[in-house]
Amino acid sequence: MADRPEPLSGCSHRGEHVAQGHRRVRQDGGVGAHEVIIETDSHRQPLHELPLPRIAAVLRAVQDRILDLSRDIRLRAITYFKNNGAIAGGSLSHAHSQLLALPMVPVELQRELEGARRHFEARERCIYCDVLDQEMGDRSRLVLETDLAVVLAPYAARTPFELLVLPRAHRSAFERSTAEELSGLASALRTALRKLDLALDRPAYNLYLHTLPLREPPSESFHFHIEIKPVLTLQGGFEWSTGFSINPTPPEEAAAFLRQTEA
Repeated sequence: MADRPEPLSGCSHRGEHVAQGHRRVRQDGGVGAHEVIIETDSHRQPLHELPLPRIAAVLRAVQDRILDLSRDIRLRAITYFKNNGAIAGGSLSHAHSQLLALPMVPVELQRELEGARRHFEARERCIYCDVLDQEMGDRSRLVLETDLAVVLAPYAARTPFELLVLPRAHRSAFERSTAEELSGLASALRTALRKLDLALDRPAYNLYLHTLPLREPPSESFHFHIEIKPVLTLQGGFEWSTGFSINPTPPEEAAAFLRQTEA
């Protein structure tokens, strides 16, 4: 198999992005791309058991596809994600991840961008860099650190054992990462996923990337990152009706448990 995974295109639509509707409802025509990245030729080998160069190759394939899709000016943002396990939305058992190109900036990413911008306007610093400095100083929520990346259980995590993966160097767009940075990110991802696999007995999880919208200039306020969410609890009426989250495992306890898990 080639060193770099080849994405398989599916559900791709290159038509016009036409908005229609009336004063209360807006309907947008489907424009974008949906691609599946096959991570390995071994059917039963999960991502965290792949050799480190192979995981780095998966990230390089994502980088290549983002750079290619960004040439289409109708597309505004990329979402890259992995659903591992049926309860996490995974419909195929073979190790794979997905990339979607969208004609708008998703609400969750927009919320993060705006929050980061407000922090920068108030303090002239990137909020994610501030989080890195604070967490590496406090260390109670730190899961692991390498020369190039840090994995931590975020303060006020919304779900049990939720993890945040951040490059140590400030970079707003994932696709602008160097080969060395992607290798460092791959190493942190593999170790974090191995720890979760051992500590929680192979949980289902969702993994996703938040990066700068397409074609935007580098941002001093935003820092790309990857979030990993093991599926250990489900949302109920209280969560849906209020928007609040109930997390029975404090992030400090989750981080301590993962730190002592050898991976």
